[in-house]
Amino acid sequence: MAAALALPLAVRAAADERTPSRAADAADHALAELIRRTEQAMSAFMRGDMTTYLGLIKHGDDFTLMQPFGGFPSEGFDPSPEHIARLAGYFKGGEAKLELVKSYASHDIIVLSMIERQHGEVGGLPDQDWSLRVTLVYRRSDADWHLVHRHADPLVHRISLAQAAALARG
Repeated sequence: MAAALALPLAVRAAADERTPSRAADAADHALAELIRRTEQAMSAFMRGDMTTYLGLIKHGDDFTLMQPFGGFPSEGFDPSPEHIARLAGYFKGGEAKLELVKSYASHDIIVLSMIERQHGEVGGLPDQDWSLRVTLVYRRSDADWHLVHRHADPLVHRISLAQAAALARG
């Protein structure tokens, strides 16, 4: 994990070298590493392994979450032992694979648009597909990337206008 945390510094150092191709290569490597970490973290989350998840993903103080179940967006991430234990008990036996749709990167911001192909036991329901369309926004903070926004929805499979209207009505 130490190598993963050092990558943003490598990007900064490479950018300072005035060799555009080396800076681009370092940025591509940092992006690939962040995607790899994100996939490992999402698999850990779906298994209920919050210790591994939190070791791989740092949340910004201004983190916002738009949950796949709808409702008002939440702000902040509660790292309390009670909340982490509730999350760990809610998700079990799953795994996730990321299908990157598009990435956008600048010096201090990375946006990942993807499909999380995942399954697991969620909320006491039997193991099933829980694939989601997800947008993640990471912001560089010192030597690491912090997740500052997650928006997820379960609309991986196309729905009709009538179904979308019914969802919009609640």
